[in-house]
Amino acid sequence: MEPGPPIFDSESRRLRRLDTIWLIIWLVFLGVLAALPPQLEWHKQVILLAIGAVQLLESRMVARFERRGVMYVILLKILLATILIDHTGEISINSSYYPIYYLPIVTAALYCGPWMTLFWTLLASAAYCSYLYPAMQEYEITGEAIGYLVLRIMFFFLAAMVVNRFSEQRRHQTQLYRELAERLAETNRRLEQAQAEARRSERLAALGQLSAGLAHEIRNPLGVIKGSAEMLTQKLQASDELPRELAGYISTEVNRLSALVTEFLDFARPLHAQLQPGDLTAVADRALEIVAFRWKGKPVRVEKHYADGLPMVPLDESLCEQAFLNLVQNAYEAMEEHGGTLRMETRRSTLNGREGVQLLITDSGLGIPDKLREEIFNPFVTTKKTGVGLGLSIVSKIMDGHQGSIRVENAPDGGARFTLFFPLVGAAESQPLRNAMAGQEDV
Repeated sequence: MEPGPPIFDSESRRLRRLDTIWLIIWLVFLGVLAALPPQLEWHKQVILLAIGAVQLLESRMVARFERRGVMYVILLKILLATILIDHTGEISINSSYYPIYYLPIVTAALYCGPWMTLFWTLLASAAYCSYLYPAMQEYEITGEAIGYLVLRIMFFFLAAMVVNRFSEQRRHQTQLYRELAERLAETNRRLEQAQAEARRSERLAALGQLSAGLAHEIRNPLGVIKGSAEMLTQKLQASDELPRELAGYISTEVNRLSALVTEFLDFARPLHAQLQPGDLTAVADRALEIVAFRWKGKPVRVEKHYADGLPMVPLDESLCEQAFLNLVQNAYEAMEEHGGTLRMETRRSTLNGREGVQLLITDSGLGIPDKLREEIFNPFVTTKKTGVGLGLSIVSKIMDGHQGSIRVENAPDGGARFTLFFPLVGAAESQPLRNAMAGQEDV
């Protein structure tokens, strides 16, 4: 991923400047409160200093203790506000500093939900009203004074609800932005994956054209060489053993080159999958039996784990058999020296909103190096000592023709695991195939 645009850095700097400005405003506000009457009340200066310290440390306390930090900050502010009221008026409940209770109330509204905001506002109001009883012991409280007190309490709750409403909307908007950012990140990831697939397809197309041209040019001379070698072998039947052996070498190497040319043509030839409803498990079993017969006597144990009741999937059975043969052959070769276990598994699955069937082929070999895992389906990339690295490219091409997907990963217990996904319904599926699939389901 490339680094983010400069706008995010400028936004961060703007927020830091804004925090600094609010800090200066807060200090100026406390300074003005300290200068207002009663100026000589040192208790007031100390309490204001403590309130300022709590306000400055608020973000750190919340970040460190999370919910408990919010509770500690609000309780400290209510306590300090109550002490300040006690030291700034002859009759504490009539102190001009009563708006200091807005500080813990607004703090609760910013950090808490509606019900907790009401609770903290009620607690702050109770702390303020706690001075009503001492005042009633010394003075007669009139109905008008009670009305003023109720009015102040009502404004406490009004401020709490307004600020909490704004805070809830801000949190909701922040959540929406976060979800949007996650969706954008996922979209970018898929876009990068699509771009990588497009680049790989372009390379495959170019290499396919090159391979087709070279293969056709090479096949004709090979036919001549092979025919000449066979005639030479017939003529040398009565000759010494060495000439006959050399003529045999020519035929053997020509056959090997011919098989290589055929592989190039298979890779370069346009793929037209004839999709018909088919049994994926049966095709996988056929490929497994063919490879097992070729490797008869090898120390490889086969495990089959096929899910019951799998639906028919759109398949070109000949192409799928070719793909499965390649993968199973690779698995046997990976376990040729020390033996191991080949696990074949089928199950229903969903990929990118499409339902389908998965085939998992897992071996217990050495696995695939991390640096090759992303390139293993590219042409001419191979982990084997022999071969040109076209087998997995052909498998990938076959899966593209089925509108499916293939991925590789290292199994938890070692070895490689290839996961092939065949969708039940493709995006470009023809109407006859849809009808055939519907007929299979009705049966």
